[in-house]
Amino acid sequence: MLVLGIESSCDETGVALVESDGAALPRLRAHALHSQIEMHQAYGGVVPELASRDHIRRVLPLTEAVLAEAGSTLAAVDVVAYTRGPGLAGALLVGAGVACALGAALDRPVLGVHHLEGHLLSPFLSADPPAFPFVALLVSGGHTQLMRVDGIGRYEMLGETIDDAAGEAFDKSAKLMGLGYPGGPALSRLAAQGDPEAFKLPRPLLHSGDLDFSFAGLKTAVLVQAKRLGDDLEARKADLAASTQAAIVDVLVRKTMTALQQSGLDRVVVAGGVGANARLRAELNQRCAARGIRVHYPELHLCTDNGAMIAMAAAMRLQAGAADANRGYSFDVRPRWPLDQIDAV
Repeated sequence: MLVLGIESSCDETGVALVESDGAALPRLRAHALHSQIEMHQAYGGVVPELASRDHIRRVLPLTEAVLAEAGSTLAAVDVVAYTRGPGLAGALLVGAGVACALGAALDRPVLGVHHLEGHLLSPFLSADPPAFPFVALLVSGGHTQLMRVDGIGRYEMLGETIDDAAGEAFDKSAKLMGLGYPGGPALSRLAAQGDPEAFKLPRPLLHSGDLDFSFAGLKTAVLVQAKRLGDDLEARKADLAASTQAAIVDVLVRKTMTALQQSGLDRVVVAGGVGANARLRAELNQRCAARGIRVHYPELHLCTDNGAMIAMAAAMRLQAGAADANRGYSFDVRPRWPLDQIDAV
């Protein structure tokens, strides 16, 4: 079974082809990605209307490139999958519309995929795929969540952010420091040159007794510290970036270790864009190695939004019998769609 996956939830257009054969883990045949970072940099953030228009321009050429790389054709595709949500409504409509149009033209079934489930299952595309059950730390854009994952569609929420997510804390702190867009990667690069202990920044909810997250207070503390530095900010910017990153990573790692202890599981999956952060990987690897816990990540180039994770999630859902692709080509999108409600609609 060949699954064509289309991702268009925000500012990256992704298309991929995944092959599923019996009970074996589906494998990636080809994928292509176009990032809109350069287009949005002038505005300091994603402009939804521009994002939607760019998806329209990119999705079919990317599809042609993926099929050519895989040595396949549209006629060979068995299922067309697309991101149904969450994300920007206009951007989601582009991917959903193209997917359903292709399905109708080819007389092939289509399947809407949850964007966060795509991230959650993206480590199965790596050279070291995980096995169920595991604890998942999902750190993608506006989402920071800890889950127990017992199988496809069997997700138990253990904790989540109650305000700003980790990715938002990176981006907003970077903006306060004048680091531009996208802020998170820029802050991480600058942090490598600074002292993570230079400033005492708060670790919100670290001792809350639960597994929820809150990073809004940290953002405020970064703003206060930047104002205190005044004219010295430029000279101390690397130290402030390093201290900010250390605070975020400390909370993520310690809450993840608590989740592992409480669940009794010995395997953890980290997924989403923040999962590419080098300090997060290093600290989590060190803490888990000391306790004999296996850690799994997506390949670095598959941490951000991409079509491969959408095609993979669709293939694994179909393989597990957790979803049925259909030929109902009318569609809707779900800009807000909690992962624990994935099977409610």
